[in-house]
Formats: sequence, structure tokens, C-alpha cells
Amino acid sequence: MPTILIAEDEPDIRALVTIALENQGYRVTAVADGASALETITRDQPDLVLLDVRMPRLDGYEVCRRIKGEASLRHIPVAFMSAKGQKAEVRAGMEAGADAYILKPFSMQQLLDKVAEILGH
Repeated sequence: MPTILIAEDEPDIRALVTIALENQGYRVTAVADGASALETITRDQPDLVLLDVRMPRLDGYEVCRRIKGEASLRHIPVAFMSAKGQKAEVRAGMEAGADAYILKPFSMQQLLDKVAEILGH
């Protein structure tokens, strides 16, 4: 059963995404800020990381750069979930090393499809 880390500072979105993924059989850990995300990723090495861009303590771009800059973590796929959909922001996410950029608002089915695609299910 794949494990997914969600880093999202908005509690309602964090809860909804967690429930949707758990209902699909994924093990989910959810945190509210970038520093907690990085600590959890380093410790647990999830199969996928879903990051918001704008978060306290470390933004998603920086978390992604640090994951992809660390040899022991760079294999972990990262997808951004963000309302920041301008081309420059999407480009910044991809340049930070993201595997996908999911624009908010998204349907849960869109998110689940993208997660399955990334994880190869």
C-alpha cells in the first residue's frame, strides 16, 4: 500500500484530500507546513509527496528543491497542488523538480487520477 505525504496549510483541503486518498487505500500522513513536511519526508520516505506552494516555515518550492537535491530522497515523486496557476509559477514548480502540478480548484477524481498515474497504478 503506497504512502503519501500531504503538506497543505489549509485544514479543510488537507482533511478532504486525506480522506479521499485513504478511501482509495493509500496510507496518508498530513502536515501543515513545509518544515514539518521535510522532516517527515526525510524520516519516512513516502512513495509520493503532495505539496501546496504557499506554506508557513518553508514554501513548497523550497521543500521540493531540498528533496530533489538530496540523493537519498530524489527518487520520491513530488506533485504540487496549488491555486498559483500562472505560467511562471507552474514553471518554477517544475524547475524545482516537481513531477506534476495540479491546479486548485481540482476535483477529487482529477487528483486521484493524477496520483494513480504518478504511482503507476
